[in-house]
Amino acid sequence: MTFAVARTRDEAHLYLDLHPCECGSVDTTWDSGLVSAGGGLANRYAGTCEGCGRPREYLFGVPERPVMPAGYPTFGGAEPSQLLDAGEWLWVADLTAGNVPVDDEAEAHRTLSVATAAVEEVVKFIPPGADEVPADGFWSQRGREVRAAEPGRFQLDRLLIVRDTYRDLAARHA
Repeated sequence: MTFAVARTRDEAHLYLDLHPCECGSVDTTWDSGLVSAGGGLANRYAGTCEGCGRPREYLFGVPERPVMPAGYPTFGGAEPSQLLDAGEWLWVADLTAGNVPVDDEAEAHRTLSVATAAVEEVVKFIPPGADEVPADGFWSQRGREVRAAEPGRFQLDRLLIVRDTYRDLAARHA
């Protein structure tokens, strides 16, 4: 059995935050470790939902080459995500950038760094020589809805402007 690869801890935790328990709670203290599963190795995240007490477990594939963290956040290497599609990454960027605190410089920098990195993840779905995210870069319901609402937002030139804007704003709060 093949599992979608979580390229880094940051990407795995973001995925877990976006997939709440059946009760709707995302409050879970996760234990993680390497396990043998489906004829290979997997990263196992397990915990108990703090909202309802249900056990929760996710198995993620192990990346071919580990991605060394390069600051916060480090979602992955040069390849596009297998966990979140391009629309979900842009949704994360929008949500995060829309919640920048005005009274805490350090947290504003951290928040804008997440938004910047999320847009960078969208760009990874654009093949070399192409100018927009192709249709196969959207597989989740949320991702398809974000794309349907404003397909032009997935053009490379627009994504780079948004990324650079978030990066510049983050630098002002550093």
